[in-house]
Amino acid sequence: MNKALKIVVLAKQVPDTRNVGKDAMTAEGTVNRAALPAIFNPEDLNALELALRLKDECVGSTVHILSMGPMRAADIIRDAIFRGADGGYLLTDRKFAGADTLATSYALSCALRQIGADVIVAGRQAIDGDTAQVGPQVAEKLGLPQVTYAEQVVQVKESSIVVRRRLERGVEVVESPLPAVITVNSSAAEVRPQNALRMMKYKYAMTSSEIAADVESLSAKMAQKHDYLKIVELTAVDIECDEQQLGLLGSPTKVKKIENVVFQSKEAKRLEASDEDINGLMVELIASHTLG
Repeated sequence: MNKALKIVVLAKQVPDTRNVGKDAMTAEGTVNRAALPAIFNPEDLNALELALRLKDECVGSTVHILSMGPMRAADIIRDAIFRGADGGYLLTDRKFAGADTLATSYALSCALRQIGADVIVAGRQAIDGDTAQVGPQVAEKLGLPQVTYAEQVVQVKESSIVVRRRLERGVEVVESPLPAVITVNSSAAEVRPQNALRMMKYKYAMTSSEIAADVESLSAKMAQKHDYLKIVELTAVDIECDEQQLGLLGSPTKVKKIENVVFQSKEAKRLEASDEDINGLMVELIASHTLG
């Protein structure tokens, strides 16, 4: 297929939930991101790979990342560029802080109206919230058709896209008109590794705020000199939005209480590698309805 597409991948830098501790939440019930290591949201990496494969298939297509977050979220944009993306947009402003899915999808949809796209791709859900709401909400706010639970693009036509979906009891192949929003499962192809040549070429890619913070450094001078090294930085003013719908102001979801739950074993039983012990264990599991 020779149709060139403008593809935008919605990606999020998330706290690594494998390291959640007592300081993981703030008093206001929001995630204390400073207390946790930050990573590229796993299913957004699947979404990136789907987008890059679409770019490979459709000659002349481009892939850009759109991420909303603090300045350090530029790290995942650079990561995506190292893997094959053409550039990125960082939506960053204190006015976005504390946003729930409604406020997040509103800000992203405003930014997407400015950017424009033929295909918008996102991971099914982020591991810090597990809501799976942002992608569908963005589609609704933009008035676009959406395909959820996607794992492969089967075909791109002149004005539509054919996608295979992974459902609980099987697969489904659907066709959607373009432009469209696609959310991607972890069952989709794993993301390709970072490319060494691209890392060398784009290692100095920076936002304007990063350049200003270290203007005399080699990386800042390189980014100022070459347009392909500039990561576009967008604020609330740039996306022409209603600021009452941003951040905590625009977030009706309120977390009232957070508890840390630790699972502990009440008892343990040691079994020998004998037929008698194994048969005894099977009898116990069947009697407790764990098996059978």
